[in-house]
Amino acid sequence: MIKYTLRRLLQAIPTFLGITLFSYLLMTAAPGGPVGALTFSPNVTPAQRARVAVQLGVDDPWSVQYLRWLAGDDWMRWDSDGDGLADGSIFIPIGIDETGHACHEAPCAITFAPGTGKGVLRGDFGRSFFYRRPVSSMIGERVAATLELGAAALLLGLVVGVPIGIIAAVRKGGIFDNVTRVLAVCFSAIPIFWLGLILLLVFGARLNILPMGGRCPPSLTGGCPPIWGRIEYLILPTFVLATGAIAVYSRYMRASMLDVRSQDYIRTAQAKGLSNRTVWFRHGARNALIPLATFLGPAITGLLSGAVITERIFSWPGLGRFAVDGVVSQDYPVVMAVVIIGAIATILGYILSDILYALIDPRIRFD
Repeated sequence: MIKYTLRRLLQAIPTFLGITLFSYLLMTAAPGGPVGALTFSPNVTPAQRARVAVQLGVDDPWSVQYLRWLAGDDWMRWDSDGDGLADGSIFIPIGIDETGHACHEAPCAITFAPGTGKGVLRGDFGRSFFYRRPVSSMIGERVAATLELGAAALLLGLVVGVPIGIIAAVRKGGIFDNVTRVLAVCFSAIPIFWLGLILLLVFGARLNILPMGGRCPPSLTGGCPPIWGRIEYLILPTFVLATGAIAVYSRYMRASMLDVRSQDYIRTAQAKGLSNRTVWFRHGARNALIPLATFLGPAITGLLSGAVITERIFSWPGLGRFAVDGVVSQDYPVVMAVVIIGAIATILGYILSDILYALIDPRIRFD
């Protein structure tokens, strides 16, 4: 198992580099650019915009930009005057303030320093064009919120979806089976953004029993309290993100369980007089989980992609909302950092599926 996992990780390196190369090409080929988003003020001259493009490095060919982003260019820059900025930094008096908000009056300003840092291969995602902060620190501030929401949605999807699938298969053709199949189709067809807005309208605006958004009360200072102190803020986004997972897991589990219930060992367990709970949930469910394990790894990445919409609707301060803002402002370091996180999650998800497949089914060996 260990040798297989290491081999898969080594094989994933070319895949990872290919994903980053293709993503960077698409990003730089998109219309517009970060220069236009940063220097939108009419007081900024074309010459200043050109200088900003030079300092950001976005005037170079995309291949040069990619290599600089990948390996960095700090070894080409130095601070000879001791001002804390690499030589060649420029200062434009109109732009965005220190919090990243647009302004058009002094002392609001933009300072651009050339170079992108050490590069991704050395663990440096660079500095955000828009916020002018290290992307790594900004991700660190948001990753806990995304993991919290994703883990809650995944847990809810498994805890609810798997038993529903088992019971629906055992009671095939019954009322429970028919109702859950209809609900699964409905929840799979309903767009996440529409469901989120409807729930906010009903439970937030009309009934006023759940918050309208956010991760914790905005009046708090010093960070959010533990989950049990703000559980009401997690209910709606978790439910919205988990509905699709519940529908998919229940349908997969039902189909797999229908195949298992006709096996000889199930009839043998019933002939021994074992209870239905032991037969279906102990003997049958373990073998029925094998196809679900194959699907579980990629489902983790699916929750991350679904969180992009969910976090935007519920104002959840996670990576999904951060990614949307980065794409809108064409903040290249932010966009590529999110791409890297998604690529790593996808690769590890598929490896996790293979490992779970072997753990559930002892007949499978990777040696």
